[in-house]
Amino acid sequence: MRNRLLASLSPEDYGLLSANLVQVELERGRLLYDPGDTIETIYFPLDGVISLMTLMENGAAIESATIGREGALGLMAAVSPRQSLSRAIVQTPVRAVRVSASLLHEAWEKSPAIRQLVDRHTEALFGHAIQSVACNALHSVEARFCRWLLTCHDRISSDTVALTQEFLADMLGVQRTTVTAVARGLQDKGAIRYRRGVVDIIDRAALEQLACECYGAINRTYARLLPPER
Repeated sequence: MRNRLLASLSPEDYGLLSANLVQVELERGRLLYDPGDTIETIYFPLDGVISLMTLMENGAAIESATIGREGALGLMAAVSPRQSLSRAIVQTPVRAVRVSASLLHEAWEKSPAIRQLVDRHTEALFGHAIQSVACNALHSVEARFCRWLLTCHDRISSDTVALTQEFLADMLGVQRTTVTAVARGLQDKGAIRYRRGVVDIIDRAALEQLACECYGAINRTYARLLPPER
């Protein structure tokens, strides 16, 4: 598995980063940033999913975007010091390479291609987030759950997604009992197999039929703004 952004760089531009990239394994549930934290490290996932969560004062949370091998976490810190606007948490086990924000900034100053990549990724992630706002407000829990499963499936190298019921409820902004009911409904339709905390994707085509339009809209945004996958 390769990171789409890093794979798009020329050998010369990649050479500005390669000596400083460190491969890491991030366990599920690991907190990477909370709102207000200074972004000191940028993560380029190779496999797995990082969730960006919007937090409320009463402790409620909902997912606003996901980051996988198509992008990077904290990339805007390459431009100048930045604080995180959301909670970044590892949703599935993630293999990634990381680099310090200061070293990426040095490469950003030297390379027009890296500057353009940062700008385009920022726009794509913003488009993802605003589509999620509409999706969370307007679409059914089942349609949103299918979109989320497809988005996750695109970013991992397995048909099995292991998540706690509580985590799924936070992703979708619903009660845990609602997650159970929706998951069992999808199982009855033959799209998934659901065990407590584990979802096996059985029929991806069925999920695509049941998902809302936002799955396609977000994918088109990434396809338009980011380099093509190699």
